[in-house]
Amino acid sequence: MENYKKTKIVEKPCLHPFTNLPPDIIEMKVKDGSKIRNLMGYAISKMELDSVRQILFTGSGKAVSKTITCVEIMKRRLKELHQITKVLFKQIEEIWEPIVPEAGLDTLTVKRNIPAICVLLSKDALNPQEPGYQAPGSFDAFWIETLAAESQGQVKRKQGGGRGAGGMGKHPRSTGGAPREPCAKS
Repeated sequence: MENYKKTKIVEKPCLHPFTNLPPDIIEMKVKDGSKIRNLMGYAISKMELDSVRQILFTGSGKAVSKTITCVEIMKRRLKELHQITKVLFKQIEEIWEPIVPEAGLDTLTVKRNIPAICVLLSKDALNPQEPGYQAPGSFDAFWIETLAAESQGQVKRKQGGGRGAGGMGKHPRSTGGAPREPCAKS
């Protein structure tokens, strides 16, 4: 590929995984370069209105983790949101052209499937039988249950021996040379 340069990326439109959404739904298309502060400022201001009942976050490729972050922030700020998450693949085509056209190389088209995520947040109840459904507060319930199990000793952790244990373990850390002398102030 050292003889080629990427000249164009074409995203193929994919079918929306949610059906029966209102036509005026707010769709937050999260990109890799999007600023979370900007996305959340707009999304929260819209969802605080009584007239807006649902919001859809979408992201693909490197933006999937940023999309999830936005959804989790939204759920923390506005309690009682129902959620349905759909994971899918989006097809893109990369067009690669030869750097030196006289070399007799052909233009290449590379088709790739990249991960994508769509998360629907709603103030109104959604179908709990839908795959990917999360009820409001289910996140907190999981952590409360986990912390209770840890406090009862069901989850045991290895004691001591870590880097921050303060003592020397089997392998003392190398200092990278001779010990240093403390600096004297004049």
